[in-house]
Amino acid sequence: MALKYGTDEWESAYKEMLEERMKTPPPYIYFTPEWAALYEKTIQEDEQYKEAAKTWEGTVVLHVEKEPEFELGVDIYLFMDLWHGECRSIRIVPEEAGEAGQFVITGSLERWIQVAKKELDSTKGMMQGKLKLKGDLPTIVRAVRASQRLTDLSADVGGFFPTELDAGQKEQFKKTIDDLAEKFL
Repeated sequence: MALKYGTDEWESAYKEMLEERMKTPPPYIYFTPEWAALYEKTIQEDEQYKEAAKTWEGTVVLHVEKEPEFELGVDIYLFMDLWHGECRSIRIVPEEAGEAGQFVITGSLERWIQVAKKELDSTKGMMQGKLKLKGDLPTIVRAVRASQRLTDLSADVGGFFPTELDAGQKEQFKKTIDDLAEKFL
């Protein structure tokens, strides 16, 4: 049974799970808790992001739609708590918490891979309807430098995309997502 998001129990269990998963060194699979934690740390240490986002306020959620073909059996909500150039946290959260973000950007796994590989600019993707935005587009557009830096940093974190995994890695990824869903989502 899943823990209740927003409680000390959830946060403590999430950190414990993360500590265990991060004993394995990178590269990690995109959209896993350990990848999100490394992404968080990378953003927190980046001076260019801090400068570009110094006027940004709000939460941004990257919503990756489920793709059972690639062992992603649930939607992933990567909740980013961003405030005036600081990345306070990044967590994979349940749907109700993800949908409560101020800005929720939704796309297929394929679209997010295009963003990470810099084949699709996220702001242009929203304007073209390739990524769906719940929130105020003009606010996002004003923060285009910060948004671009977040994309650059996700590429710097690197890792494996679920579409690139061999059979054994796919099975491990499926187990990770299933365990995450059972306990935290």
